[in-house]
Amino acid sequence: MIEFGLHPARRGRVLVADDTESIRVLFRKLLASDGHEVTVVPDGASALEAVAEIRPDVILLDVSMPRLSGLEVCERLKSDPATRLTPVVLVTGQSDLQDRLRGIQAGADEFLSKPVHPLELRARVASLTRMKFLIDALDSAESAFMTLALTIEARDPSTNGHCE
Repeated sequence: MIEFGLHPARRGRVLVADDTESIRVLFRKLLASDGHEVTVVPDGASALEAVAEIRPDVILLDVSMPRLSGLEVCERLKSDPATRLTPVVLVTGQSDLQDRLRGIQAGADEFLSKPVHPLELRARVASLTRMKFLIDALDSAESAFMTLALTIEARDPSTNGHCE
């Protein structure tokens, strides 16, 4: 049996944006069973609002949604320094190469084709959640190093600005 669950202390926050209610319900059920905190929204504009509120670790976006498409949401997220490193998975019923290329240009990290296989969904979300935790850990380490370096630099006026 394949296990996709995370250590209880490392539950991921997952945002699912899809205009089809049955897909939102299915994704929530599958991902919550792995211990993820799942938020679902019905459109792209609501997805952007939810991102600002919950700061998800992984975002699943349907490509075709009302108000804002998954591609538009992805582009906005990837152009914002606060969310550019958050993994985005585009979920699409279209397998056309042009659609995938547009998704890559928008900054998507992964693609899932509808109908999504439950095991693939769970595996990708688990993998991307682990990746996001590692990115966050590196970001925290960088901040600690900079704080230490600036503290040392502040003690000697002749080294002012060297850390930058």
